Amino acid sequence: MRSHSGPRTSATIRPSRGAARTAIAGLGIASVLGLAACSAPTAEAGGSGADEAVSLESVNLIAPADPGGGWDQTARAMSQVLTDEELVGSAPVENIGGAGGTVGLAALANEKDPATLMVTGLVMVGAVETNASAVRIEDMTPIAKLTEEALVLVVPASSPYKTAEDLVDAIVEQGAAISVTGGSAGGADHILAGMLLTEAGVDPADIPSTLNYIPNSGGGEAVTMLLGNTVQAGISGVGEFVEQIEAGELRALAVSSPEPVDLLPDTPTLVEEGYDVELTNWRGILAPAGISDADAEALRTLVTDLHDSTGWGATLEEKGWADAFLVGDDFASFLEGDIAEVTETLQTIGLVAP
Repeated sequence: MRSHSGPRTSATIRPSRGAARTAIAGLGIASVLGLAACSAPTAEAGGSGADEAVSLESVNLIAPADPGGGWDQTARAMSQVLTDEELVGSAPVENIGGAGGTVGLAALANEKDPATLMVTGLVMVGAVETNASAVRIEDMTPIAKLTEEALVLVVPASSPYKTAEDLVDAIVEQGAAISVTGGSAGGADHILAGMLLTEAGVDPADIPSTLNYIPNSGGGEAVTMLLGNTVQAGISGVGEFVEQIEAGELRALAVSSPEPVDLLPDTPTLVEEGYDVELTNWRGILAPAGISDADAEALRTLVTDLHDSTGWGATLEEKGWADAFLVGDDFASFLEGDIAEVTETLQTIGLVAP
């Protein structure tokens, strides 16, 4: 069993033992002002902060991934709560998957309707770097950080690997013969796999050739690959695998949070398994670039009302998502630091060139 020490937080990653830790970690109104897709004209995107917004009747939600994954679940949960709580009349969800969310990010950059919200998160931060995306998260309008979620390392129920150490040792010894599926290249799942191999003693320069990482575009695809035994292991948010784990179809080896998670109380943490690694995925909301100050404030108010609703609290409990709400300038400051820290971590574990 590997030793470990030092304090931990729920939003912390450690590239290797002994290395410095890297933190990853409104007023309510019945009729929100701004952004009417179906009402009187609003200010054009890029307008001044003096523009007057109008009543919000609907909001468009973008999930920058295929159906089934965490971003899709977040967008659809938002849609349901927004309409159930009568915060808007409608909140349709559009899936725009590909390249770790950067295809959706590019679509948001070209969006002219300010009544648009797109789910973002740690996965997209990494994908922007690994894909050298011309469109960047910081180019958009930050609205709010919503949730954090632990990742879980799983194998098919028939797998010979009973512990996280069994699996990691097999990857170190057999290299590309052991395939691991997860979200997009450079995202949270990929980062966690790289951190585990670094912790196990693999040189960061050798991780790309040692780790046979197979990215997928949504949680549903990962489940199909695992249940079909076309991959040996998978990494994703707890909420994406919990149904199959509870059904006995997948075996949970460890979670990436500082403490065991409520949805999987019997699954140990990676630290308990001897790996000095913690990583909590976060998800938040962006709006198109250049929208007026009034429209941005209206969206922040809407999302604050969502966060404060009874329905959203029930959703967090059901999904096992931790409340990590930050809005406006606080979220913008978090994003700035997170982008810098994730880039450094990707370089440390050999997934992005320095």
